[in-house]
Amino acid sequence: MKAAVLFETGQPLKVVDDVELPALQKGQVEVEIAYSGVCHSQLMEVRGKRGEDRFLPHLLGHEATAIVRKCGAGVTKVAPGDKVILGWIRGEGLEAPGAIYSWNSKPLNSGGVTTFSQKSIVSENRVTPLPKGLSMKLGVLYGCAIPTGAGLAINEVNIKPGDTVIVIGIGGIGALSLMYASCQSPGKLIAIDTLQDKLDFAKTIGATHTILASGSTPLDEIQSITEGQLADIAIDAAGKSNTIELAFNAVKRKGGLCVFASHPEIGEQISLDPFELINGKQIRGSWGGATKPDSHIPLFHQMSLKHDLPLNKMVSKEYTLENVNSALDDLEMGRVMRPILSINPELENNDQ
Repeated sequence: MKAAVLFETGQPLKVVDDVELPALQKGQVEVEIAYSGVCHSQLMEVRGKRGEDRFLPHLLGHEATAIVRKCGAGVTKVAPGDKVILGWIRGEGLEAPGAIYSWNSKPLNSGGVTTFSQKSIVSENRVTPLPKGLSMKLGVLYGCAIPTGAGLAINEVNIKPGDTVIVIGIGGIGALSLMYASCQSPGKLIAIDTLQDKLDFAKTIGATHTILASGSTPLDEIQSITEGQLADIAIDAAGKSNTIELAFNAVKRKGGLCVFASHPEIGEQISLDPFELINGKQIRGSWGGATKPDSHIPLFHQMSLKHDLPLNKMVSKEYTLENVNSALDDLEMGRVMRPILSINPELENNDQ
């Protein structure tokens, strides 16, 4: 098969042919990939912002849609021919080791799931059946972006009608947090970003107010919008030290909650005033939106249908596998919401 491989951090991925798949082990599933998403986790890995990479060379990617081709011993969750969603969040099923591929007689590592390739061998618990009626292209979002983004707004916080909610960073995760937060009838839903086009987009998906962070003092504007009351909930999806600090400072005392979905690059720290914690502010991180894929993915899909969420707006540009580095560059520069690799799109109409 063809695959994009990280041979050296700080360098572009190399797309190579003739990658050999190993025999299936217990709990593993071989799939043929239709579409793969690209997110900031891969960007940080490629750019070396997560520290030393002990597994080089290795495959990447952790959200995709695919068709099951083979199942290893013990697999009962799916069968050959099933359309599935691949994601990094562990669900039901067996936990299997990462496959070790081969290229030019050299080993290529992978984890429980990888998706920047024409085929992949994944652990059973990283596979979820594709909900009926959901396209494989949009289904990619349910591998990572929606479980994390929707999970932040549904599982991690308790948005009550009339609450003031802030979402910082209107990328893939932030935009989806905003969409699903809007389903909970907040009184004010404030989007913050450094790019005006991201804020314009936020207005089309539920934001009642927007703040351009690069041209203002965001906390002052939050104070103005909330008439000094600050927010009940702040979700940080930008993953920067200063944005996490802003989210914490933007919530009210006596119960205000800040939740962040990503983390700054290795070595960075955040600075908080402990007196604010004593006064009842809360802060915590989120691991995948506290999502349980097998139960929450169908729920999030039904919510998207009920509220007519414009998920198609998230998929603004498609790339071939050969252009994966362009997808990473565009993501880094904020040119796209969620890059999609179109790997085997013809599988969309495969009903076998």
